[in-house]
Amino acid sequence: MDAKLYEAINQQVTEEYGAAYIYRYLANEMDALSFPGLSEWFAAQASEECDHAQKFAQHLIDRGEHVKPHNIEIDAPEIKTPLDAFEAALAHEKKVSEQIRQITRLADEVGDLGSRPLLNWFLEEQIEEESTVSEIVDQLKLVGKDGSGLLRIDARLAGRSTDSDA
Repeated sequence: MDAKLYEAINQQVTEEYGAAYIYRYLANEMDALSFPGLSEWFAAQASEECDHAQKFAQHLIDRGEHVKPHNIEIDAPEIKTPLDAFEAALAHEKKVSEQIRQITRLADEVGDLGSRPLLNWFLEEQIEEESTVSEIVDQLKLVGKDGSGLLRIDARLAGRSTDSDA
């Protein structure tokens, strides 16, 4: 495996665990604001991000490489409302999408066809992730500070399984 591509994928393992950490933080913030359904949604998202990290790690292992941990650096935004939390999540998903696109460009540049199935899966996954979070942001903006609207969104997002199909 090309050294630059190895390093980029290895770094993405850390980035995915960082995403899990951010989502766990957002789950805690929603719990503190008494939105248990939103907290469950973010907790499930944190679990899914750990699965994503393992997908990248397993790709390296399957290719005869070792996963070398990096420091996780988190800039936790101040969260006062559910909208704050989901806007932070959307910004983070957009950041991750660009990271995946950069890795894909690098894989293409070095001619690593073996990484394309994994990267194609993540490119599709990120479209889904951004769309889902964007829709929730739109709904939160629509209801504004309406308590009954917020509680309906909270109830709808409750019960999301922490088992992902990733």
